[in-house]
Amino acid sequence: MNRVKIIGLTGQSGAGKSTAARLFEENGFAVINADALVRSIYETNPACLRAVAASFGEDIVRADGTLDRALLAERAFSSAGNTALLGALVHPFVLAETLRLLKNVKGCAVLDAPQLFESNIDVICDRIVSVTADEDVRVRRIIARDGIDEAQARQRVAAQLGEAFFRVHSDDVIENNGGIAPFEKQLSELVRQIKAEVM
Repeated sequence: MNRVKIIGLTGQSGAGKSTAARLFEENGFAVINADALVRSIYETNPACLRAVAASFGEDIVRADGTLDRALLAERAFSSAGNTALLGALVHPFVLAETLRLLKNVKGCAVLDAPQLFESNIDVICDRIVSVTADEDVRVRRIIARDGIDEAQARQRVAAQLGEAFFRVHSDDVIENNGGIAPFEKQLSELVRQIKAEVM
């Protein structure tokens, strides 16, 4: 594989990582979206789907062979242990596909991965950028984004790494507790800095 500079982009659910990924992409960075890879893997890799169904129940696979994502999410986010179990099953497939895609990237790539640390993909990153926000802010955003109730949203938040972990293990931390304008201003400054260094 050609040596590619890899920026790991991660953060808490509802913090605004997708906005950050979009800004990197708009500035010419190749962005690899781990969530999109997972969706693709579920659809194209029967071995992965069988492994997940064996652990979370055969009924997560519909009669037509597709994954019932809502049912899997309900079970996977019911505890930190179940979240970790799902990751342990899926992350090896994601890493393999990520490495395959990186072969076609020159210069620099942004790896947009909500479970960057849990999957241990952080070890291949040259720089890690995390997006964080206060818990109540994230809960409101998750409810609006996913159409779930507050209890479900807080369950998801509780199953994830806390802000302190991201602060200790990241090179850059962007807070997103206010409006979109100040958030994008912080991001733009960081993107300009990284772009000047690597592109």
